[in-house]
Amino acid sequence: MSSIKEREAQVRAAAAKMGKGTYVEGEPKNGTFRKDLQKESSKIVTLEEAIRRSGLKDGMTISFHHHFRGGDKVVNMVVAKLAEMGFRNLTVAASSLSDVHAPLIEHIKNGVVTKLITSGLRGELANEISHGLMEEPVVFRSHGGRGSAIANGDLHIDVAFLGASSCDPAGNACGYSRSENAKSICGSLGYALPDAQYADKVVILTDDLVDYPNTPNSISERNVDYVVVVDSVGDSSKISSGAIRDTKNPRDILLAQTAAKVIINSGYFKEGFSIQTGSGGASLAAVKYIRESMIEKGIHASYALGGITAHMVKMHEEGLIERLIDVQSFDKVAAESLRKNPFHKEVSANEYASADEPGSAVHYLDMVILSALEVDVNFNVNVLVGSDGIIRGAIGGHPDTAADSALSIIVCPLLRGRIPCVVDEVTTLITPGSTVDVVVTEYGIAVNPRRPEIAERLKAAGLKVVDIHCLKDMALKAIGNPDPLPFGDKVVGVVMNRDGSVQDVIMNIVD
Repeated sequence: MSSIKEREAQVRAAAAKMGKGTYVEGEPKNGTFRKDLQKESSKIVTLEEAIRRSGLKDGMTISFHHHFRGGDKVVNMVVAKLAEMGFRNLTVAASSLSDVHAPLIEHIKNGVVTKLITSGLRGELANEISHGLMEEPVVFRSHGGRGSAIANGDLHIDVAFLGASSCDPAGNACGYSRSENAKSICGSLGYALPDAQYADKVVILTDDLVDYPNTPNSISERNVDYVVVVDSVGDSSKISSGAIRDTKNPRDILLAQTAAKVIINSGYFKEGFSIQTGSGGASLAAVKYIRESMIEKGIHASYALGGITAHMVKMHEEGLIERLIDVQSFDKVAAESLRKNPFHKEVSANEYASADEPGSAVHYLDMVILSALEVDVNFNVNVLVGSDGIIRGAIGGHPDTAADSALSIIVCPLLRGRIPCVVDEVTTLITPGSTVDVVVTEYGIAVNPRRPEIAERLKAAGLKVVDIHCLKDMALKAIGNPDPLPFGDKVVGVVMNRDGSVQDVIMNIVD
């Protein structure tokens, strides 16, 4: 047995070989009660302190998520503070932007923000950008494309500012709360998770600072640098606003019934199928009719994917859907379900729809129902730019789910007022026609010639299958040939394909 001196020599030799120092006895424990983390955590700072400590400089990229949708308060709050502090030439990389973000217009005019990277734009901000507000074109990516770009470095985020419904002093954050009286509930933080994982610095903003540990959590303390407590991060009542709505419109109900019949007779409606529904009124309403048929036929779904709604939660609780895979909670019922239900799983944008992620859920998706602003005779789809040339929507997961699902169904009316929805060529290409299988209108169902077996199954079920050129001709007969749009020569938007290539451009509108 070696002596103490020999052991010390061996320890020093091992440390030298490893390039390390040797252990030095520290101060003895004082035996006092645990620290009050809520008061002493070095991560809890003011917003201005978080910005200064993050190392943010002019010309850098900041990011945000959109899980509070029309109720989001974080983007405007943070950018206003950055403007106050004198920052310039910033890139805002948000998972999506909406009409609530109109204050960005002044920050763009003043040079605080000079670039935008997003999935969508709506409202006055979209209108101004469509008319040429920005010198740099907005870069549009799908949700899966954004996740891939962050992971592979094409989109580098210097500082992520992420709103959370609750967070503890160590930085464990999520989109729900232990408290039944929580101020701001949004549910899944799926679109914030790539930012939290890959950004150089991560700042969590919350209006509900809870005791450690905040478990289960969506974002781990390991990825969080600073925690900022604010009065409110978002208005939960508005997460189901805008495109996410129940419908009582007779035309939407007819479209929903027809879409459900397409699914039921597609050949994919069988025990263990998987499904995603989009955010449009008709596609959401289709769930009601699919549910009725599932009960009648005794069929169960393995999982429902995407933006989860109260309808999906109900079907899960009834035992009709085994699991819910949630990248974005579309209402408070879904947000609460995520908090309490172990079979309601939160996933990141990469796990949801990245083309580069081998295990992303869309790779296993059987059927998806999606809405559209326009579809053309080659089955290409536009969900971003209105027929007036104004940006008024979001790419979302549209091209991701269409590409990877076994059956993609687009639901849209033949006309919206005096505007045709089935056209010769879409205003802006968002989802390539090679990935679209079926188009459902109130005047008939068009099936992509690439899928003749689907057309035969639908015809055998007595459904009205028509050539998509016939639908286009019907629309033009009803309203005549629309005037060409007054596009200028300035590129105001660049649409990226989910593989990272440039797919289309959006030109400015001239009044």
